[in-house]
Amino acid sequence: MHDNPDSDPIAIALFSEMLASEQLMRGRLSRALPKGMELSHFVMLNYLSNQTRERSPAQLAKIFNLTKGAMTNTLGKLENYGYIHIRPDWDDARKKLVSISNAGDRARDEAVLSITPIFEDVMSGLSKDRLREGLRFLREFRSALE
Repeated sequence: MHDNPDSDPIAIALFSEMLASEQLMRGRLSRALPKGMELSHFVMLNYLSNQTRERSPAQLAKIFNLTKGAMTNTLGKLENYGYIHIRPDWDDARKKLVSISNAGDRARDEAVLSITPIFEDVMSGLSKDRLREGLRFLREFRSALE
């Protein structure tokens, strides 16, 4: 650990750029999503649409690094919209299992269509090699944070 907070300008610049980029990305995506859909809803639907098995709310909270309360809130909204199914775990009655519904798949697909122009706009100025390089770095960075 450094005594002087200004002693590692690369780390400060990196974290600042990543935080600013995240804020810009969240803002643009949130504005482009279909009316009523929050970014957290899209992220959850996108995750569930790529799963072959159900997940418990506790597993989802851990995957998304959220509190159980925040996960319960998000899942409750998605269930009210009919985008997910929450059922008892037949092997352990204390647990529940979550899966995406057909309506959830359709809502996720609609959201992807609405945000695709943003991806295309941002990615158009970057080469595939630079994108792959950046993706590798971001995965390593995320792993270091965990």
